[in-house]
Amino acid sequence: MAEIKTIAIIGAGPVGLAAAAHAIERGLRPVVLEQGSAVGHAVRHWAHVPMFSPWAFNIDGAAERLLAASGWSRPDPDGYPTGGELIDRYLAPLAQRTALRDAIHFDARVHSVTRSGFDKVKTTGRDRAPFALRYASAAGEQTLLADAVIDASGTWFSPNPAGSGGLTALGEREAAAAISYGMPDVLGEVRARYAGKRIAVLGGGHSAIGTLIALADLQERAPETRIVWLYRGAALSKAFGGGAADQLTARGELGMRIAKLVERGLIAVETAFQLERIERVEAGLHLVAADGGGRDVAVDELIVATGFRPDLALLRELRVELDPALECSPALAPLIDPNAHSCGTVRPHGAAELAHPEPGFYIAGMKAYGRAPTFLLATGHEQVRSIVAEIAGDHAAARRVELVLPETGVCSTRPGGPAVADSGCCGGPAPAAVDACCAADARAKASGEAGCGCGGAPVRGAAHEVAEA
Repeated sequence: MAEIKTIAIIGAGPVGLAAAAHAIERGLRPVVLEQGSAVGHAVRHWAHVPMFSPWAFNIDGAAERLLAASGWSRPDPDGYPTGGELIDRYLAPLAQRTALRDAIHFDARVHSVTRSGFDKVKTTGRDRAPFALRYASAAGEQTLLADAVIDASGTWFSPNPAGSGGLTALGEREAAAAISYGMPDVLGEVRARYAGKRIAVLGGGHSAIGTLIALADLQERAPETRIVWLYRGAALSKAFGGGAADQLTARGELGMRIAKLVERGLIAVETAFQLERIERVEAGLHLVAADGGGRDVAVDELIVATGFRPDLALLRELRVELDPALECSPALAPLIDPNAHSCGTVRPHGAAELAHPEPGFYIAGMKAYGRAPTFLLATGHEQVRSIVAEIAGDHAAARRVELVLPETGVCSTRPGGPAVADSGCCGGPAPAAVDACCAADARAKASGEAGCGCGGAPVRGAAHEVAEA
């Protein structure tokens, strides 16, 4: 009888737990190492945030089957959970009421992964050696041996800095006491910090927009509150998204609401604002732009919502191949590159696109997207379904596509170009098993062309304009 394979899973968030559920379903042994003291460690930092995808897109199939056997009641598929509800109604029961409860190790922070006895350089016999994960726990440093590894540790704890060019702004570290990253709970836990203050929000994605909308709600209750949106782009049209054409209604409404707040003058806007320097002054902060024109904004608090980047330090001794720009797998990069193309649907992908030169090692979930600001939770579920099937030796299931994603209603064939609302953006998703970002891209490539075929210059791929950690 063949020995049961052990899969080490880094992270007990939604994607990591989904991977563990699929492993159990296939008779494999998952061992989940979670740096926090409970499941959904990163999700707890945005527990107050309503998701713009409904429950129907947020529950993994294998996880649901495990939960159903425990007598769990599925939430209304059309309801929209907050991050906290995602934990309370789904992740916590999954970890406590199913076979996963024996697979998860809390307060276990992985700081390096290698092949047992092999550094990155040594080749002969490498693929036969087990993986060795070194992690810190209450009992001290320990090593876990595994046949395969799925890194689903996410990117929440590696936010991008405030400065232009991907660098920390001058003075950013010194001003840390007046700076927050991500999506602080401005209407709840930290309300007193922001009420009646001058607040700048830096960023252009859904995290920035959600925070701006929450601050506008705070402004209704504390009218002295002043809000300024520091937007790096030249025009706000891309940030407003697909509106009514977005098949995720809540996501479309987000863009429409921020547009109205700007139009009403409740949120001041500074476009093309590349932050160079942060100066601490008695009255708060001076945020100085890098355009050489002496443009600056005076505020009390700065919220940096400029996205995230993967922490790759723990993978230093593995043979990992990454796109030089996005820091994701090279096969995935053309589908999600925000420089090239924004379209309704990223083609579902799995083990084939996420494989690395190190056999048996995969990065999944938000971290799989590297620096791309583009991720939907259902995409992560499909990733790990395929990956676990591949590890189990079911190659046909690994290649099969079992996910249909909603359209964003936005399509732009030029970086920063005009957004076009269209419920059938780019002709819809690409046919299954076709190396293309969308239907138009597939037709173009079938004709021998290099680009997308949406009109305009050839481009590399498609991307969601969404980030659900």
